[in-house]
Amino acid sequence: MAGAELLLTACAQLDRNAHADALAATAGLKREQIVTASFVITAWSRIGRPDQPIDLYIEGDGLAWLSRSEPSLDPTPREAMGLALAVADPALNVAYVARPCQFTPIALNPRCNIPYWTGRRFAPDVVASTNEAVDQIAARAPGQRINLIGYSGGAAIAVLVAARRRDIASIRTVAGNLDDEYINRIHHVSAMPESLNPIDFAPRVSAIPQIHFDSDADIVVTPEVARRFISAAGGRCAAMRTVHAVTHDGDWSRLWPGLLGMEPKCRGEP
Repeated sequence: MAGAELLLTACAQLDRNAHADALAATAGLKREQIVTASFVITAWSRIGRPDQPIDLYIEGDGLAWLSRSEPSLDPTPREAMGLALAVADPALNVAYVARPCQFTPIALNPRCNIPYWTGRRFAPDVVASTNEAVDQIAARAPGQRINLIGYSGGAAIAVLVAARRRDIASIRTVAGNLDDEYINRIHHVSAMPESLNPIDFAPRVSAIPQIHFDSDADIVVTPEVARRFISAAGGRCAAMRTVHAVTHDGDWSRLWPGLLGMEPKCRGEP
């Protein structure tokens, strides 16, 4: 069998759920299914101290497309980067939520269909469902604040969720899609009129301390995306950090413990 055929066979045989469970287990994160009004969302969490804040991660778009023109039939990521970031986080309280339709059996999610991981992936009902999942996780540490972290398309959801809440202590994004209209335009792909665009909500999260991490080697989400978002947010509480030579789906989790040490702050704060 040729090398390319071996690679395709390995990808086909990869059990994405088992891979995620094994990864999560290394950090003591336990799988659960969170029932919301629109979707059942798969999550992994480790809540060790209810009197401490929660670091909450939101997954990227996953395997949304097989090619530029062919959508996937299952958006579950082959290697969940958002989950890998959560695993690298040493905080006492860590939670991770997958996007609707990822990891959860389709029988539990009858609403799941291709638009929910293509043109409707940032739609209002997707944001509302994720926000409900955040509500349920937040209830395990009553009165504590939440540090939201989103990878790629999960960054868009993190901003859109933060715009609805009053318990968000900080936002961190990694290779974040913070302006889907701009990204779709520069990549010559279809617009998403049924989705919300996070940059439109930048003024509503402008008082939340935030850092947007990008890379000079990312040709999917270039540093210009974060610059545009920070400009829209006013810049007092928003900053960007550009790392070197990490591709969009590169080994961000290896760098993550060090990047986590950069605490988001508003200008003028000690």
